Amino acid sequence: MNMDSRLSFEEFRKEVLNDYRLACESREVSLLARKEVLTGKAKFGIFGDGKEVAQIAMAKYFLPGDFRSGYYRDQTFAFASGISTIEQFFSQLYADPDPENDPFSAGRQMNSHFATPNITEDGNWRDLTKIKNTASDMAPTAAQMPRSLGLAFASKLFREVEDLKSFTHLSHNGNEICFATIGDAATSEGHFWETMNAAGVLQVPLAVFVWDDGYGISVPRKYQTTKGSISAAMEGFRKTEDSNGFDIYNVKGWDYAGMCEVFENGLRKVRETHVPALFHVEEITQPQGHSTSGSHERYKSKDRLAWEKEFDCNLKMRQWILENALSDEATLQEIELTAKATATAARKSAWEKYIAPIRQQVKTLAAHGQAIVEEGIADTGMVQQAIQQLKANREPQRRDVLKTAAGILFRHKKTQSPALQALQQYYDQLQQQERESYSSHLYATGANSALNVPEVPAVYADTPQMVNGYEVLNKYFDQLFAENPKVFAFGEDVGKIGDVNQGFAGLQQKHGKQRIFDTGIRELTIMGQAIGMAFRGLKPIAEIQYIDYLLYGLEPLSDDVASLQYRTRGIQACPVIVRTRGHRLEGIWHSGSPMGMIIHSLRGMHICVPRNMVQAAGMYNTLLSANEPALMVESLNGYRLKEKLPQNLTEFTVPLGIPEVLHAGTDITLVSYGSTLRVVEEAMHTLEQMEISCELIDVQTLLPFDIHHSILESLKKTNRILFIDEDVPGGGTAFMFQQVMEIQGGYRWLDVAPRTLSAQAHRPAYGSDGDYFSKPNAEDVVQVVMAMMEE
Repeated sequence: MNMDSRLSFEEFRKEVLNDYRLACESREVSLLARKEVLTGKAKFGIFGDGKEVAQIAMAKYFLPGDFRSGYYRDQTFAFASGISTIEQFFSQLYADPDPENDPFSAGRQMNSHFATPNITEDGNWRDLTKIKNTASDMAPTAAQMPRSLGLAFASKLFREVEDLKSFTHLSHNGNEICFATIGDAATSEGHFWETMNAAGVLQVPLAVFVWDDGYGISVPRKYQTTKGSISAAMEGFRKTEDSNGFDIYNVKGWDYAGMCEVFENGLRKVRETHVPALFHVEEITQPQGHSTSGSHERYKSKDRLAWEKEFDCNLKMRQWILENALSDEATLQEIELTAKATATAARKSAWEKYIAPIRQQVKTLAAHGQAIVEEGIADTGMVQQAIQQLKANREPQRRDVLKTAAGILFRHKKTQSPALQALQQYYDQLQQQERESYSSHLYATGANSALNVPEVPAVYADTPQMVNGYEVLNKYFDQLFAENPKVFAFGEDVGKIGDVNQGFAGLQQKHGKQRIFDTGIRELTIMGQAIGMAFRGLKPIAEIQYIDYLLYGLEPLSDDVASLQYRTRGIQACPVIVRTRGHRLEGIWHSGSPMGMIIHSLRGMHICVPRNMVQAAGMYNTLLSANEPALMVESLNGYRLKEKLPQNLTEFTVPLGIPEVLHAGTDITLVSYGSTLRVVEEAMHTLEQMEISCELIDVQTLLPFDIHHSILESLKKTNRILFIDEDVPGGGTAFMFQQVMEIQGGYRWLDVAPRTLSAQAHRPAYGSDGDYFSKPNAEDVVQVVMAMMEE
């Protein structure tokens, strides 16, 4: 061997031994973490043992700028790529709420739920090309798949759309791959199939790694997958010279050298050609079973268990190293002992960082207790016993401290003393501190918040042009796409025909098929496309044709988008805008208004319910000026109603959470939104003839709802209130009722019982009569108001 080749071999040998060290460390982490759960220091654990070598091989080709969209067994990949340290892993296992210790979720997610920041507090996107990125993990099986499509699709846009070339901090010419990981059993989910189909159609750089250990918890693969193999089942999706599709690779999870070779070549092709790929990683083992909740000996045969020991990936890699003379036995033993020490030290450090502030809280509370005892006014025996019990707890939790303090304060509710007052102050301080730790960041703050966008009024000509509602939106979107290259619009029938209600009519031809485009009928992955694009700094407007079909895409919006700010404690943003339309029209599946369902499943998103298209345009402007996700529900029967056209279409803003008084009145307050407002206005003509003065309020957004309590001010004047919408009973009206009566304290100002008027409990029947008898009509409003006035 010449000198160069000897040096190359030595570097190769060092890399192999370093990889083996990582595999050993990760295995020790799994073993130690399981013990922490079983001894009660941690609540639950699910680990990546058996997947170490495959994930190390994959991580070799994970480059800065790439994105991981994985599942909860990717700990070794996180260690190998530098996304996580071992100590951070244990901090998350202990649910440490300090973001310095658990930078991924600040104790809000269980172990192996990683996240890297994509945005700064001042509203700027980070240089994502310099980071090995990961989208925040989720526990629902296959939930990571829809957004994986979007993360990869963004690379396609960055490579092909000329106007995006200047955003060099977001992409390096679209060279980034999305690495998606999934367990074999989870490929049975529809999320997987819809994503793979869409990726094959779109041809995006998505690399999907399927970890196949033969089981889905206790259910063997033969009951999960056609042909007993996901790669065999998907053979029809394989790309050929004259078709789209994706490449399929099969590797063994214990074959270190084989995986390195296949992954290197396969991922290079994904990166260069944007042809997606499926890597079926077979013969994976799971040495400790599915999780800490049970034992795999209950459902695996003795032969299977024996095979898993023989084909353990770490053992096979060790054998391969020795067989190829890359190391000797003594060196490997030293690596293994050092790995155990490294994992143990990281565990101890993470635990000490977690427990130290709690012990300080115990110490402080004990001092308050001692002061109460020395004061001699309180029940000293009770106080001493409560403090002693707390101090005897070797592994106290924050709740134990608060429960002890609360118990003392409750017992002495009627006792006044300086020491008890000091304890109350300390208790209040802890409550505020823990609210920040566990209940903050549901929505963005500062420059990222839509609530901080300045209000800019709409400007009209002296004689404003009157146009149809859809024309307002069409002119608005035309200007928007000319001014903002980050904005994209897509969905079913959005491109060529310009959406079913003509909001984008003619705009694809003007702004290009890459900016405004059609998708298949696949609401789930339309949402996924939008999520991934928004996560990478773009501004997608994704359309669900009718709000009734939002159900297909609700899961990723609820589990991923709505909880993202919260579960990452504000380090990740996903400013997706979902555009849809609903409320009154005709028929069961084209006239939905399921606002209660939406409100309660999408806390963390803004829910906009504009009454007309000018209001909608102003809300779009507000949202596009911030970095928060939102759902825009346009009024389906308002597209052909005439509206005044503003002169500053892309500049004026409608503030969120600020209701508008449409008609002032003195006798009763009527609260509604969207299409129902026109029904209420019709009823008001009749009520005016009866000399009943109605104050009509448009809430404009349901989330946020009336942030300045202006509805309460109306109620103080009228002392009567009726909430009206088209949702089922107990839906949107019940939400508004609770907000005004409970949160705003409106019950104090009532002269008669408050009312809600909703649609019937069933879906709306077909036809005009079906609409009349299924949803609130003007006569219903008149009758309820008359009854309230006579009460």
